[in-house]
Amino acid sequence: MERTDQNTAVQQDTRTKIVRTASFIALGGNLLLCVLKLTVGFITGSLAVLGDGIDTATDVGIAVMAVLVSFIINKPSDSRYPWGRQRAETIASMVLAFIIMFAGIQLFIASINKLIQIYKGEVLPMPQRIAIIVTAVSIAGKLLLALNQYLLGKKARSLMILTNARNMVNDIVISSSVLIGFIISLLFHAPYFDPLVALLVSCLIIKSAITLFIELNVELMDGNTNKQLYEQLFGAVATIPGVKNPHRARIRKMANLWDIDLDIEVDGSMPVSEAHIIAEKTSLVIRNTLGNVYDIVIHVEPYNSDRDGECYGLSLEDIGGTE
Repeated sequence: MERTDQNTAVQQDTRTKIVRTASFIALGGNLLLCVLKLTVGFITGSLAVLGDGIDTATDVGIAVMAVLVSFIINKPSDSRYPWGRQRAETIASMVLAFIIMFAGIQLFIASINKLIQIYKGEVLPMPQRIAIIVTAVSIAGKLLLALNQYLLGKKARSLMILTNARNMVNDIVISSSVLIGFIISLLFHAPYFDPLVALLVSCLIIKSAITLFIELNVELMDGNTNKQLYEQLFGAVATIPGVKNPHRARIRKMANLWDIDLDIEVDGSMPVSEAHIIAEKTSLVIRNTLGNVYDIVIHVEPYNSDRDGECYGLSLEDIGGTE
């Protein structure tokens, strides 16, 4: 078990370095694109480019947060945080969801105000060529960043980095919408497409924030909708001689790691030392089967124990299996 814990510590240190690298890359790339888009947006007066720039500014904030979190999650557990600080990554992702939501609402309000001005007869300028060029460059840059974040996020199994990659894919969709709006405006001499596209962009940003919030809420509430994970858990226990009826299983996620609670039944006449050895073996098999396990707490009971009043956790029956 000590070797297993050491291996986990080494893996976590490697993972933290990958998360940190991904965060710095995202910070540098997004900062460059943000300055470029906001500058051109102010110069040309394009609301769509400004909106795209504001969205990229939130990505800069996300990257800064990711860098800070990469240092926090690497700290060992202590008396104040006996479970460690892995949840800092989830909390940071939740803050990210609120930042994205705020940016989307602000852009939505600005777009509506612009459309009201058009309705009142105000003439809007046509999009300039530089705005189109910057938007095209933004799409190419975001595509490279998204690919980088996805590959590093997969390698580190980091929800925060993968979330950032998905957010960048949304940015690509947003920038593509802006580019299409510019092209339509030029082809049909209809500058009102700029605020219309900005309005569409704002809705996409808000939708992305809501989706992210719902997913993260499940993790913060210690929920787990991964049925396959429980199937793997019970399947691993079934391979151990002398162990029956795994139940009260609870799996929660802590960043990229799984924290597991489980009850098993063994022969009630065996010595405590033997039951302990079986529990240790069960823990090792589960670790090797599931991988990325933070901790396992196994409660040992005698065969055919009274389960009345046990209202927590899942058994094989609860996931559609058979005892």
